[in-house]
Amino acid sequence: MVWSAALSEPREHSAGPWLVALGAGLWGTESAWRIPLNDVFSPNVLVFWEHVILVACALPLILPRLGELRRVSGKALAWLVFSGVAGSALGAVLFTLALKYGNATVVNVVLNIQPVLSTTAACLLFGDRLARTFYPWAAVAVIAGMVLVGLTPFTYHSLDAGSGFALLCALCWGLSTVAGRGVMVEMSLPLASGLRVVVGLVSMLLLVAVSSELHGDALWPAAAASHAGRTVAQLVLLATLSGGVPLLIYFKGLELTRASTAGYFEMMQTLVAVVITWVFFHQALAWYQVIAAVALIGAVALVQRAQEQTALSYHEPVAIPEARASER
Repeated sequence: MVWSAALSEPREHSAGPWLVALGAGLWGTESAWRIPLNDVFSPNVLVFWEHVILVACALPLILPRLGELRRVSGKALAWLVFSGVAGSALGAVLFTLALKYGNATVVNVVLNIQPVLSTTAACLLFGDRLARTFYPWAAVAVIAGMVLVGLTPFTYHSLDAGSGFALLCALCWGLSTVAGRGVMVEMSLPLASGLRVVVGLVSMLLLVAVSSELHGDALWPAAAASHAGRTVAQLVLLATLSGGVPLLIYFKGLELTRASTAGYFEMMQTLVAVVITWVFFHQALAWYQVIAAVALIGAVALVQRAQEQTALSYHEPVAIPEARASER
């Protein structure tokens, strides 16, 4: 006997949004590695190496499960490709460019519109229902996220090239949240998360080739060679601790969470990113940022509570004979 769930039936569980929050929070640690690696590699090459390591780690999860693709619809496969291209590859490149050419505070302010985009897309594409009490708490979450990264009536940050990259990144990641939900209702967690990074690697290989960076000097520049051990360690930490592990947790959360709700729990990435800049780059936190952090956590918790009024039922996995499981 094996335990299997009806993946084609959308379902929800109260733990789902918090798994999304945990995955997104771990993603927030990437600044500790991505910012110094920005001085070593071009954005395209950095994201390319990140995906090479991710795919190497994911292959043991993917290969035994390729047979599952026979029962996956074309629509779910299309969502997977979009998630890999927009979320895993293009979104990461845009975020890297935003940090390289923009003010980190402004970048994080702009990224706070991501849940608004994912909620809108989820309502339009999946028909997600929103409770009446969802709207005020969602607004509090967005405002708290912006204050958390330093936007107040008494501060001013000029827009720059990084702001444009951040806006495009928010669009890619917001739509990728919706696409990820479309994948997880039909595909197992290891296969979905693994194939996403494979699609991302193919996309990055093409992008690196088109940008004429598919040669030794660009792929491993002098700055990397001079500190090879440190560079490799930072790449591995970026791809695993801040990449692959969060991706598995995040996709499990998406399996059990509507995209309209998940987007707000992804804001935990902003919270962790602020803590990382405080710990690693010695940027002190103001008193209002601490209050905003508490308000953000409370607001997303109340977003979940509000959405429980329109929640889909959760189905426990049921035992089915191995023979029948292998036929599916």
